[in-house]
Amino acid sequence: MIPSSPDRPTHARFAVLAFIVAAYMITYMDRVNLASAVPVIQKDLGFSMITIGWIFAAFRWGYALFQIPGGWLGDRIGGRRALALVVIWWSAFTSLTAFAWSAISMGVCRFFFGLGEAGAFPIATRSLSAWILPTERGFAQGVTHAASRVGAALTPALVVLLMLQFGWRMPFVLFGVLGLLWAMAWYWFYRDTPAEHRYINRAERRLIEDSVGVRHARAKAVPWRLILLSPSVWTLSLMYFCYGYSIDIYLDWFPKYLNDHRGFNLTQMGFYASLPLLAGAAGDLLGGSISDRLAKRLGSLKAARRGVALAGFLLAAIFIVPATLTTNSIASVLYSCGAVLGLELTVGVSWAIPLDIGGDYAGSIASIMNTFGNLGSAVSPILLAYLVKLYSWNMPFLVCCWLCVGGALFSLGVNAEKKIAGEVRNCVNA
Repeated sequence: MIPSSPDRPTHARFAVLAFIVAAYMITYMDRVNLASAVPVIQKDLGFSMITIGWIFAAFRWGYALFQIPGGWLGDRIGGRRALALVVIWWSAFTSLTAFAWSAISMGVCRFFFGLGEAGAFPIATRSLSAWILPTERGFAQGVTHAASRVGAALTPALVVLLMLQFGWRMPFVLFGVLGLLWAMAWYWFYRDTPAEHRYINRAERRLIEDSVGVRHARAKAVPWRLILLSPSVWTLSLMYFCYGYSIDIYLDWFPKYLNDHRGFNLTQMGFYASLPLLAGAAGDLLGGSISDRLAKRLGSLKAARRGVALAGFLLAAIFIVPATLTTNSIASVLYSCGAVLGLELTVGVSWAIPLDIGGDYAGSIASIMNTFGNLGSAVSPILLAYLVKLYSWNMPFLVCCWLCVGGALFSLGVNAEKKIAGEVRNCVNA
């Protein structure tokens, strides 16, 4: 890992990024496995669609409510310990889901699973903040979220294969074991700052510290007042609410939609449910990379982050309409690919902004943003179940379209150049 020339920077920061990429993939594999198993679980345990909606929501409420404590934990004890801890927690409850015998027991498992996963993205964001250069942040957040969508895209087919061989409970056990193995490897490799790491040389350490400054392993005190008074934090959070509501439909309900409304059988469902998520992975990679390139070309993070987010939400809104109204099932899936690609163009930007403005407090800022995103995701599965029952499958997607328009409007108010850390220093100097 260390090159022969001491003047040539090592690439330890990319190894750190690779670990985060793997973690993001695991998070979404663990989330989507339930959605892929729903048709079989309903037959086995006799759950109605509304009951399944509440089970989905149990995860989302646990996930939303513990975003801020999770981000605070990462800022206070450092990413090495905090991320290993939460991955062990949620992996245990992923496996325990296999032993559920009723709606309540499954809902409880999913709620506690959500508590653990709540800290994943904010703590991972904090873990990257001391390592990734400003000009690499959009790409880093894009590739990590692309990995999550690839994990989600691979999961339906993998879960169907495992269910056909071993029943619906086995995927939950195996996915939980995978998370435990990752947590052990992370704790062994990762360090909270480049200065503490064994596989970095002076040249790379200097490159990082010259770009992002010397970071602390733990934040001494989180300036909640300044964070909560920041217009960009609130606008970003409302924008992410619109995203969270919208993407949840494709993560939790799209397999059921294809099976129930579009007439695909179980095997076809596993294949076609993966396609929009693969398109989303491409959107993650494109959104982060385009944003970084625009920032270099325009010399303005504000314009670069804002422009990509605006384009992504508008693209999603445009594609949702024909995806919903077409009578051709294959065309509906293809239009849905365009919609999810547009939604995911916004993700690398959204998660880069806490790094842009947060510094040592990136985890806490990301946790507020993700709280709002997952409040949207918590409302989405319950509301969708009732909308389908009262109207049809078309109504939830049309509501989603309008929320994408709202997300586009909120993106115009985000300022990635107004740093919270600078405001903290001004208060101290005053």
